[in-house]
Order: sequence, then structure tokens, then C-alpha cells
Amino acid sequence: MLSRPPVPPLPPVAPEPDTAAGPDWDVFCRIIDNFGDIGVCWRLARQLASEHRLRVRLWVDQLQTFNVLCPKVDPTLAMQLVQGIEVRRWEPRFAAIAPAAVVLETFACRLPETFVVSMAQRSPRPAWINLDYLSAEDWVAGCHTLPSPHPRLPLDKFFFFPGFTGATGGLLREHDLLGRRRHFAGDADLQIAFWRQAGCVPPPGDRLLVSLFAYETPAINDLLAAWEVSEIPVCCLAPLSRALPQIRSYAGRSIEAGDTFRRGALEIRILPFLEQDHYDQLLWLCDLNFVRGEDSFVRAQWAAKPLVWHIYPQAAGAHVIKLDAFLALYCAELPAGGTTALREFWHKWNAGRIESASWRKLAASLPTLREHAQRWQESLARQDDLASRLLRFAHSKL
Repeated sequence: MLSRPPVPPLPPVAPEPDTAAGPDWDVFCRIIDNFGDIGVCWRLARQLASEHRLRVRLWVDQLQTFNVLCPKVDPTLAMQLVQGIEVRRWEPRFAAIAPAAVVLETFACRLPETFVVSMAQRSPRPAWINLDYLSAEDWVAGCHTLPSPHPRLPLDKFFFFPGFTGATGGLLREHDLLGRRRHFAGDADLQIAFWRQAGCVPPPGDRLLVSLFAYETPAINDLLAAWEVSEIPVCCLAPLSRALPQIRSYAGRSIEAGDTFRRGALEIRILPFLEQDHYDQLLWLCDLNFVRGEDSFVRAQWAAKPLVWHIYPQAAGAHVIKLDAFLALYCAELPAGGTTALREFWHKWNAGRIESASWRKLAASLPTLREHAQRWQESLARQDDLASRLLRFAHSKL
């Protein structure tokens, strides 16, 4: 059994000013270099507040980046209420404050030391959970919910891994998400409203609609060139992202949000950066979705459409192991032809090179991939969602 060294006396911590009602959950988010961290945290915070009626305090270190994702956030305010969430700026010098009953440390962002000391002084002590990164690797199930004792204080931190099976923490899914998707798919007025919000008109019905959300990669130029000579006309819908310089390079000119570029069988439409709900609608509209990181990757699976994942690149190719782990799970019940086309395309996309032949194979497999995406989404929907599993686990530790 693990044992701790003797616990030293805790230094005094000044309490925060009295408020009418303290938070039920503290959620800490440190934005690294993309929107994935805050995208996950913001979806989770909203779900905890709206569906489970919890008081959530969300700590974010870069409110300016958060503002891009959610324009209602005012980057100049250290504390504000946004969609029922108490949003706090995570300052480098963290003031002493009373912790909530549950403390969620996301993606190993490391809590302020003064806050950890306050957690040890709280009675009863908070349930301290680290929400880790999503992975389909085999080891995840064995590490899910394992404790990690603090080296000095009487606190345990528990690791919580999102995942695709019942042995993990599940995936983020609001209770009405699939109903909203079905309603949107059958409502022409909602679809027209989306196009109006995006600043363009619906494309002709013979186009293959593809959303493109990716990291920087030379494969973008290859892909656009393949679409230019595609037998099926392609309308590429590209929200503002880090892929824009590669799209400009292919176009040979500057293009911005609201611009359209045509060449051969390809039409590119640059969309503004989309808030989360509108991005979901984009995924629902398209026939194929190129996604990146974690948040858009999960939302594309709930869209029940074929997808191509640009996984976050890591040193020494560590991300390829994660890519293959998911492919093994995702392709387990996919017919052999679809599996071959999908594996080949995903690997080449993540390696930074695409040939027209790879695109033709993937395009020919789209009917099979579409049926499989629907079955995959239905199987995931039979499991409990991430927020529900988190809540049950946190309550078991209080």
C-alpha cells in the first residue's frame, strides 16, 4: 500500500469574501496553442450547469483566446457570468480562495499551489480529478480512475480518461445533441439560417460538401489539387483556422472569411470562425468532415458522417500510436474495402502527403463509410456520456 510522509502543518489561508452560494465545481483550463482545451472545458462546464444544475466556476488563463470561441466572454474582466458559468481569469499570482466540492484539473494543467493548500484545509476535502486526454489505447482502461497521492498533503488526485468504451470515462454528449442533429437535418429553414449566418448561399445539390478544419500541413495543397480534378465536384467549407495559409498558397492569392475561390471541380468557401453550436451544424451538413485534435474529432463522430482525423502531432511519432489505436477500434466492424481506403488516407494525411489516387479510393468508399459512421454513432450513444460518468465518480469520492 502507498503511504504518505508525515503531513506538515498547513499554512493559514485567508478565505475569499462571502458570496451568496459558492460553486459546486471548480474547472481549471490552461490553453496551450489551440482551441481544443478550452473547447472541451467550455462544453463540459455548460453541460454541468444546464443539465445538472451545478454551479460551475471556470478558470481560464487566456480569456482573449476564449473570446474567439465564445464572443460573450469579455477578456478585460477578471470575473464574469457567461451562460450561467462563473468565468474567472487564472492569474499568475493566484489569490487564496475557497475551493468547490469538486475540483477538475483538465489535461494536467497543474493547479496553483495556494489553491491545493486550500483544498487540503477544506472539510470535507474536495474530490480532485484530472480529466486527461482522449485516447483509444489499451492501457487507458487500466489507468482510468486510479489515485495519485499528493507527496505532502492529505489529498488524492484521481485520473479520469475519456474514451470509447464502458471501461473509460466516455465522451462529451449533451442529452439533446442527437435530437438537435435530427431536427436540423429535417428543417430546411434551420439550414438556410446556417448559410445566412456563414455569409453565403447553399451550394448546388450535386456538390460533395466537405468541411476542412486542420493543423498546418503540406497535405492541404495536395488535397485541394486532388479535388480540383475530382470526378465529383467538391465544395470545401473551411472555417478560419491554421489551415488558411496553405489554402492561400494553393489559391495563389489572399482570401479571407466570406471569400470564395473556384478552380476546376473545386469550390472553396472560407467561413468565419464558428462558435461551437454553429460548428456542430457545419458537421451535420457536410458529407465528409476533416477535423483535428480532440473536440472537433468527437463532435464529428456524433455527426454520424465520414471523417478524417488530423491528430495533434507529437515528438518521435507518438501520435501515430494513438491514431492506430483508434483506427483499430473504429474499423473493427468496417468492411475491408472501406478499412483499407480509410487507413491509407488517414495515415497519408497525418504524414503530410496525399495523392489523387488516395482521394479517389476514399471517395469511392464514402457510401460504405457513411453507413458505418451512423452505426458507430449509435453504438457510442448507447453508453453514458462523459459528464454523467464524471458526476457519478466525483460523488463517490465526496
